[in-house]
Amino acid sequence: MIKLFQKFNRSLFQFSKEVQLKQSETQGKGFYQQQIFTGCLAEYAYYIESNKEAIIIDPLRDVQPYLNIAKERGAKIKYVLLTHFHADFIAGHLSLQRETDAQIIMGPKASAPFVNKVLNDNEYLKVGKIKIQALHTPGHTQESTCFLLYDEDGKQHSVYTGDTLFLGEVGRPDLAVKSDVTQYDLASMLYASLRQKILGLPEDVIVFPGHGAGSACGKNISSGYSCTIGNQKKNNYALQEMDQETFVQLVASDLPKPPQYFFYNAGLNKTNQFQDLNLILKKANTKLTSAQVISRQGIQIIDSRNSISNGFIPGSINVPLQIPFAHWVGTLLPHDREIVIVCEPGNEEQTIMRLSRIGYDNIVGYIHFEDWKSSGNSISKPIELEVQDFLKRSKLAQIVDVRTKEEWGKGILKHAQLITLSELPQNLEKLDKLRDISIYCGTGQRAKIAHTLLIANGFTRVQYCKVGYDDIIK
Repeated sequence: MIKLFQKFNRSLFQFSKEVQLKQSETQGKGFYQQQIFTGCLAEYAYYIESNKEAIIIDPLRDVQPYLNIAKERGAKIKYVLLTHFHADFIAGHLSLQRETDAQIIMGPKASAPFVNKVLNDNEYLKVGKIKIQALHTPGHTQESTCFLLYDEDGKQHSVYTGDTLFLGEVGRPDLAVKSDVTQYDLASMLYASLRQKILGLPEDVIVFPGHGAGSACGKNISSGYSCTIGNQKKNNYALQEMDQETFVQLVASDLPKPPQYFFYNAGLNKTNQFQDLNLILKKANTKLTSAQVISRQGIQIIDSRNSISNGFIPGSINVPLQIPFAHWVGTLLPHDREIVIVCEPGNEEQTIMRLSRIGYDNIVGYIHFEDWKSSGNSISKPIELEVQDFLKRSKLAQIVDVRTKEEWGKGILKHAQLITLSELPQNLEKLDKLRDISIYCGTGQRAKIAHTLLIANGFTRVQYCKVGYDDIIK
């Protein structure tokens, strides 16, 4: 009898200090599986084991959690499977191969120097008592492949869909565009893939996606960590009966702008040129003096503290760890500048880890804000306002709403300029440095990021509301 249940176990995943949860655990006929969730990226990786042979599907760069599971269970990691070349994180296939001598396996159309074996469409891979079948499902990317698990009785049990199929959504088709392949071409491929490879699976087959709600790899991914094919056929708009033209318009139109780091990551994941994570941690986990920070020209200072009420280093950008840190850093800041981290004591490794997951490896060290301040250096003080003060001080100011287009549909403040946070760096010329600027968002967090971003770009008359739009209009 198959058991599928949610079970949390943090003890295995303290390597990065971020909560990486054993989201679900499956004991099937002839196999064992863990689904591992990393909240900062809304990413699911999978550990599957049969007869002491294990595979990892879509691992992150920090591979210690997967090694811990295998060690605890006395298993050998034999294969690493990648559903596609990822854009939103640096994958951990090379690190796992170095640690375990595992073979790296991808599906058709995957070409990279590290791939040990390319599975043909419908080809099987034997793992202990079970089989994994490659289902080539181009659309999100041309090499996208789902992996279908057959238990020891030969029953189709679950499908690992990567970024092809999410809960309530499908993968966006605009991240692998080439000169001769448009997002509409890829959307057409996705239409065929879903209908030829996924919809025909038994309705009780479990869908295990590559991402959950909050990921930018899909327009509007539903919450949850798994589902059945039957449920998705009922509830996923993209799986409803429609012609190809209608599907393409639904999937390929009105896509939000992808984070700029996606294209850098996708290219890097096709090479074997990125550094070993342990070397990055060793180099980056270096405490700097304020003099050392000041002496470095052209650095990017990233402040990961959750509160900057006591001040922040001039020129630094505050992106709190408590929000989707990697997403916002990768959206707003370039990857090719040297980075100095400002963090709370004890959060050094976590901040470094989250940056390195998305390929931001140029970290030269960290400094604590109190050390900077106690050395007599200048600081910037944020102007954080409660609702009444915000409304009063905004009467003659430029009001900037940095929420998303979907949020704007719920209402906006009178005279507000609509510049979503993800597009703020490209729209600074729309703001007047000689006027007060009042910023608000949905919770106060994005407004705080925008506040430090504007200060770093020479705006001096900036203030933001500590709470969100719904509280402002009460």
